Amino acid sequence: MIEVVLYLIAAIYVVFIAQLIYGFNKVKTFERTEVKPKTSFSIIVPFRNEAKNLPKLLKSISKLKYPKELFEIILVDDFSSDTSERICIQWRMANGLIESTLLENLRLSNSPKKDAISRAVPILKHEWMVTTDADCVVSKDWLLTLDNFIQQNNPEMVVGAVVYKTKNNWFHHFQQLDLMSLQGTTIGSFGIEKPFMCNGANFAYTKKFFQELGGFRGINSTASGDDVLLLQKAVAANSDKVLYLKNKEFIVKTKPVNDLFVLFMQRVRWASKTTSYKNVYAKSLAVVVLMMNLSLVLGFGFWVLGKIGIWNLSIVFFIKYIIDYILLYKSNQYLNKGKFLLPLASSLVYPVFSSLVGVYSLFGSFTWKQRRFSK
Repeated sequence: MIEVVLYLIAAIYVVFIAQLIYGFNKVKTFERTEVKPKTSFSIIVPFRNEAKNLPKLLKSISKLKYPKELFEIILVDDFSSDTSERICIQWRMANGLIESTLLENLRLSNSPKKDAISRAVPILKHEWMVTTDADCVVSKDWLLTLDNFIQQNNPEMVVGAVVYKTKNNWFHHFQQLDLMSLQGTTIGSFGIEKPFMCNGANFAYTKKFFQELGGFRGINSTASGDDVLLLQKAVAANSDKVLYLKNKEFIVKTKPVNDLFVLFMQRVRWASKTTSYKNVYAKSLAVVVLMMNLSLVLGFGFWVLGKIGIWNLSIVFFIKYIIDYILLYKSNQYLNKGKFLLPLASSLVYPVFSSLVGVYSLFGSFTWKQRRFSK
């Protein structure tokens, strides 16, 4: 009976991931053309205690190959206690040709990041809002590519990829694999016309569309979700205007963490948003993924107790391994363009890690930026 349940869960999991692989193939790479830039952008960067990371982000923004009169940067300080504010002031003084504003956040809800973005909206000088994070680096053609895409497709909301800039160690590669699976899922869901996921580190939408959606009204109860929950509101309102931009120059790079507890809390924060999903497909996929990982963990326990044979457990594990490998391989081809291996060690550890994150996120609180948030 236990083996039947394992195989059934694995079969359902394969169907869902195969759909995403099919969808991934349907999203075509966007080819940029030589057209004169005309879209104006307001880049919004909420930050809290990011003195180590802000210089790299600001340096990459200063190197953008985009007309300076067509973009501004709005930095929103979420009550930093380090030298972040001073770094922003110094950068603004050295880069006077770039329109910039430094604001202090106003806490109005349970979500500091949503508050920070909302704080910036009333003073935006441009129609397109682009959000990124303080620990990111953007490419010099980031806005050029986005402008070109907007001119050709006339969207109201655009989603882009985020990838880790890793060092050569297993812990960083483990995080990269996890993030790549999320990116592959994002692209695949757009391909099957069921988009539900994005990353606020590379997210753009018009001020008009944001206001038509009511901003973050109705999704402020969760500490996170300035990206995913807003996307799902947008898809429900007008899915035709929500598009994915698949182009190497529109990939934003960020940093993996170096501490297991910080990683766990980060993933719990991400996973905590799933209970607020209103998208049926998104909820179904989240449940199936959790059940697949949890079944392997419990299956191992049943094997130790002698309730099932190792052969059946191994078959289920390798079914998951193979379908995961295909999606991750495709994600890697787009995001990294290098050789790709799915280490057996990572595949063995991941179900345990994912199960702990998934179960804990349903009941436990989490810390983020030296603050504690309850479920």
